[in-house]
Amino acid sequence: MNLPGSVRRLGVGLLALAVFALTGCGRQGEAPASDAPGEIVFSILSAQGQASAAPLWQPLLDDMSKAVGVPVEAHFASTYTALIEDMKAGRTQAVWFSAQPAIQAMEAADAEMVARTVDLNGADSYRSTLIVKRGSGLTLADALACGQRYRFGAGDPQSTSGTLVPMTFLFNPRGIQPDLCFRTVRPGNHETNAFEVAAGVVDVATSNSVTASDLRRRNPTIADQIEEIWRSPPIPEGGILVRGDLDPALKEKIRSFFLTYGQGNGVEAERQRRVLAALNWSRFSAAEDDYLDPVRELIADQALAAARAEGDAEGVAAAQRDLQRLRAKREVQP
Repeated sequence: MNLPGSVRRLGVGLLALAVFALTGCGRQGEAPASDAPGEIVFSILSAQGQASAAPLWQPLLDDMSKAVGVPVEAHFASTYTALIEDMKAGRTQAVWFSAQPAIQAMEAADAEMVARTVDLNGADSYRSTLIVKRGSGLTLADALACGQRYRFGAGDPQSTSGTLVPMTFLFNPRGIQPDLCFRTVRPGNHETNAFEVAAGVVDVATSNSVTASDLRRRNPTIADQIEEIWRSPPIPEGGILVRGDLDPALKEKIRSFFLTYGQGNGVEAERQRRVLAALNWSRFSAAEDDYLDPVRELIADQALAAARAEGDAEGVAAAQRDLQRLRAKREVQP
């Protein structure tokens, strides 16, 4: 059928407008889809801090980029909270987290753990510690006597070994609130805490066995100036997480990269093992969700203590249900 030119022009214009509306639909105020990213932003909060950690991580991330076929960019932030928010908002697609923030990322950002780390001795756990300056004479009993005598180097509030574990195993059972116990409370990452203890800026601080091992290898002069006065029970190691809405094929490439990295024989495998050794790891292993359950118990225990302190009966009941569920699950596992 032949249409007048004006009608044809109107039809073309309406079609173009419809195509524009469809292609722009939903874009205003929304982050770009994250299932097929042009690059992977990999977030890290390391106990060593960005300046020390970035050169150690870059070879691994370069190898990851080659393996998955997508550029991988390192992203550092000063707190776990910021990194969790970055993943939740889609600004980051993969992360390395210790256990507590890993759990929070799973719950708040729909993250999925694809691999867990194994240390140089083959262990998949580590320990929280309390450290003082060697020769100071400061004992654990002294530190826990409170009286606002000492300056305390605390960990990141979301850190497993820096806050959750010492609160659960050391301070809570004694009814101690660090901000009331110590003269000052100065939060920092584990490397900062170690340097400040050695320098006498703080008297006692949280750290962990991984940082101690790394410090002994990289800066033995500082390591010689520090000693432990408390060590926790074993804590599950951290792992690699990705956003749950990543393209399944890309997610599987990431999983396969970590689980095969540094395995086998030959020059390339040896090079990869050296990259891992610089990070204090020997390999990655498969990550089952329930391996984090011991930390979930600690989180529930903290929630129970906080609810009791606030007189929150509903919070107490919820935390008790979580604890009962987790303990029952642990008792039936082989």
